Amino acid sequence: MLRNNDITIDFAGITLKNPVMTASGTCGYVDELADFMDINNLGGFVTKSITLKPRLGNPVPRIVETDSGMLNAIGLANVGLDKFVAEKLPLIRKYDVPFFVNIAGETIEEYVAVAQRLACFDELAGMELNISCPNVKKGGITFGTDPSLISEITSAVKAVCKDKILIVKLTPNVTDISKTAAAAVNAGADALSMINTFTAMVIDIETRKPVLANRTGGLSGPAIKPIAVCLVNKVYNEVAASANIPILAGGGVRTASDAIEFIIAGATAVTVGTASFVYPDTAEKIVGQIRDYCQRHEISNLNLLRGSLK
Repeated sequence: MLRNNDITIDFAGITLKNPVMTASGTCGYVDELADFMDINNLGGFVTKSITLKPRLGNPVPRIVETDSGMLNAIGLANVGLDKFVAEKLPLIRKYDVPFFVNIAGETIEEYVAVAQRLACFDELAGMELNISCPNVKKGGITFGTDPSLISEITSAVKAVCKDKILIVKLTPNVTDISKTAAAAVNAGADALSMINTFTAMVIDIETRKPVLANRTGGLSGPAIKPIAVCLVNKVYNEVAASANIPILAGGGVRTASDAIEFIIAGATAVTVGTASFVYPDTAEKIVGQIRDYCQRHEISNLNLLRGSLK
């Protein structure tokens, strides 16, 4: 039988007690989920996006359920950097788990300003660079679809947070995700996060108008998992494996089976997002399920699974 700590992993130079994290945008800043599970049982926590100034986000309605998933067009609504530092960081200090802050902006200068200030806090393990949000008019996916812009923003942010892990979050809304992944890695990314949501639309057939006020939104949930697994395997084979760069994979993770599928495809760790809206303790449950899987299959080291697709 395996000991409890046998599902630890190395993630860009730090040890995580397991490969399960929260997905940015679905988990708040930590206090929102703390009443539903023991945060300390997770491998890591990725916060909701933070921008230099507070954002109200897009007008409502901005969430709609669809077959095997949901569309959201929240628009990066958040409390802003100052309030995050004053009110949310004290909450983070209470937990014994690596925290990664998802950062966003409308310009490269805004990304850099947020990263530079957050780099001063020891309680943060790193940052997730959100260059793939499809629901904002400026920034977001504008950066994430152009390899040259990805290179520019990644190198600029890494320059001000050299001692922190920099995860670059990739959009699937591109022709060849390996090209954008390579641009991030070559510019200094310590890890890749993939994938963000797919741009999608739901139409009200009575009004013949989009249900979302933003017209389009980001599709997440089980509907996108097979595509996400395929893209993770592609980037692992073509970019990440040779560069020894970990992939933080997400897209429809609900169970240990989903998580392990991503790991076999090449992911080092996984994120749980949309499933948390249904069962807020999903991420914690998956940790136990992964341990049970390893025991049943006599897997002594979880790293042996990574990229083991035959």
